[in-house]
Amino acid sequence: MPHVEVNLPIKAPAAEAWTAVTRLEDYAAYMENVESVTVIGETDTGARTSEWSVLLKGSVLEWIEVDTLDHDARVMSFDQVSGDLDVFNGYWRVEDTGGGTSAVTFVVDFEIGIPLLADMLNPVATKALRENAEHMLHAIERRITAVS
Repeated sequence: MPHVEVNLPIKAPAAEAWTAVTRLEDYAAYMENVESVTVIGETDTGARTSEWSVLLKGSVLEWIEVDTLDHDARVMSFDQVSGDLDVFNGYWRVEDTGGGTSAVTFVVDFEIGIPLLADMLNPVATKALRENAEHMLHAIERRITAVS
């Protein structure tokens, strides 16, 4: 299964980075590749269901995921429950790196769901998802540092 991991040091406290990461519905306002994110449900335990529409290399990718937040560890895990890919799951993690700085990590494992074309499509999709994740992390950094 293809795997993408992107990490970005941010010159902002972990608490600010965590707030930005977990405010999914704000993403479309400052991430040009995110068309929309809507939280469509939330449980008493804090798990929430979100609906996504993202522009990926000129194509719109849509899915619904369940997001599980661990505020103490600053980890937000996500698992696609329906959507354009067969498998799409991973997590966001925010780490305190000291001195008012932090590191944000985005990890995703995915499966396109077309076995006969996997050898051809997986490298292209991996590259596109990596670039998309990098854009998202840099947008979060710009958002935090513009507010701070």
